[in-house]
Amino acid sequence: MEDLAGKVALVTGASRGVGAATAVALAEAGCDVACAARSTRSAPQRTAGTLDETVERVTATGARALAVPTNLAVDEEVEAMVERTVEHFGRVDLLVNNAAITFVGDLDIPLSRYDLVMQVNLRAPLLAIRKAAPLMRRQGGGAIVNVSSVAALFPYPSLMAYGVSKIGLERLTLDAAAHLAKDRITCNCFRIDIPVASEGFLANTPGTDHSNWEPPSVAAEGIVWMLRQPVTYSGRRESMFALRRREGIMASQVASPVTEAPPVQLFEGLADTSGSAFEEPYPDEEDA
Repeated sequence: MEDLAGKVALVTGASRGVGAATAVALAEAGCDVACAARSTRSAPQRTAGTLDETVERVTATGARALAVPTNLAVDEEVEAMVERTVEHFGRVDLLVNNAAITFVGDLDIPLSRYDLVMQVNLRAPLLAIRKAAPLMRRQGGGAIVNVSSVAALFPYPSLMAYGVSKIGLERLTLDAAAHLAKDRITCNCFRIDIPVASEGFLANTPGTDHSNWEPPSVAAEGIVWMLRQPVTYSGRRESMFALRRREGIMASQVASPVTEAPPVQLFEGLADTSGSAFEEPYPDEEDA
């Protein structure tokens, strides 16, 4: 297991949910953390959570923190996010591409919304990797984790664009791992396939029983575990459910944890698309 003390981490989607929990977990492991997201106290989004709150949680551990307000839908801001991290901390060792958005819809989803999902969930991680990799190379190595979802493998109703972006992210992980291995840069994928009570998904599923949804800190533990692995551990797409069972990590924090194994291969055939638990929480929200 690699020692993370003294390393600099950049985490996207760090204003809430798994991103915020990962930023805090990395700080507790001894990292300085750059926290990137759109939501700040001065410019909050509708869903709860801000970069300011995460930075306060990180600094409470004794680590250094940097808020990097970033709109991942804008290429230049994605690149500037990496540059700002290096300018402030002098390096970047760890990159967690966690941020993601979704809009409810399938074949009828407005193309502007489809494009925005792809921009944030797939293009932004590619740009961040392309910007960070040369810096990591000069430092002698680094580690990247891309955060995926079980929606990558199963066509859940109303999550078409989100699922397509996530299976694309998993493929990007494999290509990046192969190309970066010679530079001692690992690239792996953490697939969240156990329900996690992030603010975003709670807002999207108001009528769902959330009693067995794990807190984001459980998923964050798995992401940090992956970042600790040796340089030979790369090109892996890990199921949160399977990783918990195999490694004995991410102990459940709920009374009735999920016990049914989720899919680990891309679904084939005709899926039941008769109903969806997902709703548009802010139907009047602008696409950009």
